[in-house]
Amino acid sequence: MQDFIKIHNNDNVAVALKPLPQGTTYQIGGNEVTVTEEIPQGHKFALCDLAEGEDVIKYGFRIGTTKEAVKKGAWVHVQNVKTALGDLLEYTYHPAGSELKPSEHAYFDGFKRKNGKVGVRNELWIIPTVGCVNSIASAMARQAQHLKKGTIEEVVAFPHPYGCSQMGDDQENTRQILADLINHPNAGGVLVLGLGCENSNIEEIKKHMEECDSDRVKFLVCQDSDDEMADGLALLEELAAYAGQFKREKCDASELIIGMKCGGSDGLSGITANPTVGAFSDILISKGGTTILTEVPEMFGAETLLMDRCENEELFHKTVDLINDFKNYFTRHNQTIYENPSPGNKKGGISTLEDKSLGCTQKSGSALVKGVLAYGEPVKTKGLNLLSAPGNDLVASTALAASGAHIVLFTTGRGTPFASPVPTVKISSNSVLYNKKTSWIDFNAGKLVEETPMEELSMDLFQYVLEVASGRKVKAEEAGFHDMAVFKQGVTL
Repeated sequence: MQDFIKIHNNDNVAVALKPLPQGTTYQIGGNEVTVTEEIPQGHKFALCDLAEGEDVIKYGFRIGTTKEAVKKGAWVHVQNVKTALGDLLEYTYHPAGSELKPSEHAYFDGFKRKNGKVGVRNELWIIPTVGCVNSIASAMARQAQHLKKGTIEEVVAFPHPYGCSQMGDDQENTRQILADLINHPNAGGVLVLGLGCENSNIEEIKKHMEECDSDRVKFLVCQDSDDEMADGLALLEELAAYAGQFKREKCDASELIIGMKCGGSDGLSGITANPTVGAFSDILISKGGTTILTEVPEMFGAETLLMDRCENEELFHKTVDLINDFKNYFTRHNQTIYENPSPGNKKGGISTLEDKSLGCTQKSGSALVKGVLAYGEPVKTKGLNLLSAPGNDLVASTALAASGAHIVLFTTGRGTPFASPVPTVKISSNSVLYNKKTSWIDFNAGKLVEETPMEELSMDLFQYVLEVASGRKVKAEEAGFHDMAVFKQGVTL
């Protein structure tokens, strides 16, 4: 394993791939650099003297400016670097990139639904319309575990605290996300559980749904039932009889929709895990499939790279709105647009939001942007899509599932046990995390700096995703974790 990496020829910092002792001398592109202090793994050190106010270059782009003069070989981090980003910016479309060359077909074993969609799981879902019935939904799921047999893989409730006492966009967001999940093809059968007096009642949710199969989706209003538990379990029996008819069949990989998200990043995330997911995205898109990139605040500082890859000017303007709408959301709440990275990110070696964003957007690969989605909007266009959602791990992953992702790829340098409504593949940026958290992490991208070529590693990830799509459980599923969260922006009554 090499000791450090200079990512781009124009960079004036390098990144330590393992802790570098003070006083160690390295030859970097004909330049002799002696580190003047211990450099932690994932952190940066200067390749030349940097004056106060000078640009710090990583990935070939500015990630901030120095707050003071920095000597060659010194540790470059939050103590001497600050963001160089402004607020709302003017953007110009400079088309770049090209269509990916199609590649040979690949296949997985999925569930073909009657409406033409394909699922990678055959589960029974209980979806409350309001937080007041969360406990009933969870109790029903526990009592219905006997229905998990044959091709029915799980019986899962998705409690959440919303559905009432909300206003404006918050109320609409809740209704749309719940409707999206009801429509999701990973659910072979869905019980929609309402209370009866909530704002987002069953009749309101129906307005946001596609025309649904009455065999696949059942509704129960608890206030109208003499015994909601007995009635709910009876409906779940009916749903199980319907869903149990589905068997796994050979499906083309072009049917797959994969969400891409990162969280708890470190200094290696943009070097290993995120580029590996980007290469995976290119592979899937070359086979006719679809990927979705989200967490808009972690595009700030790297947004022009995505804008220039928009297939046409209309998508460019949609991407500009995607970015600026989120910046306005921050300022509307009197919050700093660039209040990022998190403490864990900083500990892992990320110094500024530009640093994080340039690493984060590596997950998009090199494909053209084919679609830009509002929060809760289902994906309609194959290829790379951008989705409006915040950086929060659970909110963003739920948004990916709601937009149609069958599976979420979640890269991390810090580790997390969370799940989402769909299989959530945890991809570590370093081998230390992978070996330490074997119950959390599914795939190790840290091998990229341990002599495994990108072409090999990204194809390994692609094959692993096909296995997950064919029924292989990820670690969060093995642990029985299923989570969801709705984006809350406004007033609670």
